[in-house]
Amino acid sequence: MGTLCFILIAVIEIFFAVLTIKKYNERKIWKKNRIFLRLVEIFIVLCIILLPITHLKWRFALAMIFLIIRLLVALISLVATRKHKHHTPNPIKTPVAIISGGIIFMIFFAIFLAPAFIFTNYNGLKTTGDFQVKETSAILVDEKRTDDFETDGSFREVPAHFFYPDTEKGNFPLVIFSHGAFGYYQSNFSTYTELASHGYIVVSLDHPHHSFFTTDTQGNTIIVDNNFINTAMKLSNEDISKEETFEITQEWIKLRTDDENFVLNTLQKAKSNKKLDNTWYTEDKDTILNVLSKTDMEKIGLMGHSLGGATGVQVGRERKDIDAVIDLDGTMLGDIVDVKNGEYVYNKEPYPIPVLDFTKAQDVDNRKAFKEENGYVYVNQNVTDNAKTGKTVIFSNVEHMDFTDLPLISPTIASMFGKGNVDNEEFMTTINGIVLNWFDYYLKNEGTLNIQENY
Repeated sequence: MGTLCFILIAVIEIFFAVLTIKKYNERKIWKKNRIFLRLVEIFIVLCIILLPITHLKWRFALAMIFLIIRLLVALISLVATRKHKHHTPNPIKTPVAIISGGIIFMIFFAIFLAPAFIFTNYNGLKTTGDFQVKETSAILVDEKRTDDFETDGSFREVPAHFFYPDTEKGNFPLVIFSHGAFGYYQSNFSTYTELASHGYIVVSLDHPHHSFFTTDTQGNTIIVDNNFINTAMKLSNEDISKEETFEITQEWIKLRTDDENFVLNTLQKAKSNKKLDNTWYTEDKDTILNVLSKTDMEKIGLMGHSLGGATGVQVGRERKDIDAVIDLDGTMLGDIVDVKNGEYVYNKEPYPIPVLDFTKAQDVDNRKAFKEENGYVYVNQNVTDNAKTGKTVIFSNVEHMDFTDLPLISPTIASMFGKGNVDNEEFMTTINGIVLNWFDYYLKNEGTLNIQENY
């Protein structure tokens, strides 16, 4: 839609420039027609925004503001011309000035239209289940924890976003999702909607200051913490000791598992009490209570991407009410319990519940190299090898962000963080099918596992 918008505006600008050079010879007439042109351009962008097929409408916001400002400038100029109508009419600009002005405008318009180029018109993948999917949300306030990222002693807040089947009857398993570092609760939107369409209640969390952005109970936008970004980049790009790496990552895991445990406990309490206490900040209490009434708290699955996957794996180890876990390309940091003599020490207890580890083909070679260099296996392999039920699924030609919807939302941004050579719509359809198969088998006791080792 961004390209279409740019082409239409460019055609109009070219037409007006040609017409001006050929017919208009007086500045006042030119200014009147210029205002009409500005109105037409605004109308075109507005129509594109209002089209039912246009999603992520905010992509056009900057372009619309730019065109409105341009219209106001034209109106002010026309008014100024009328005030001096007793003066001899001035000729319009020269052809060179008209053409160069149009080029400069199109350059600036393209800049302000950049979000429409960077982000696609993505609105999720087509679901395959029997249910339509609805959404609602709340912010849960943990009055037992202060937020260490804040300086005012405020309590930790955890936004929770619900995706659920649109039906009045049923009893559906619960799946909690945790996003990766600098992620966002919608990072795997297609996965949530696919699960919900098949009869799951999915709750996707934001981890404030770890998420790219979120909102607090005061309506403030909370962006990712700068120190968190710098530390994560430091771990990725520099030679950091295992001791320092362990200390940093355990702090991350602690924050996120506390968030996830808090949300789980709060959901279970509300379900049991059939009411929402002061922990809940939402304008949709009746809907949430209705969703919770249909949530089967005896069947709980956890999943996440990257650091969020590690969070789910750790919570799954700690709690006895979790039935299955899925880790989307995340290092299972919680199972590293210490560093002694410069080597990682792993949790010796077998992983207690079924765990599915998604990884990249190139990481299999990295794991082999890790074992040769260190004399012991990579932590994820240690978990799956010693789990009650552990399985690793390997994907070729993919990178880290391919396990999310980001390449479908913005291929440009995904390429900056790691995008492979795959058809992302097809790949996410495959991922979502595997996720559904795993949870159907372990949460609903339905069907048979049909998951390959290599894709």
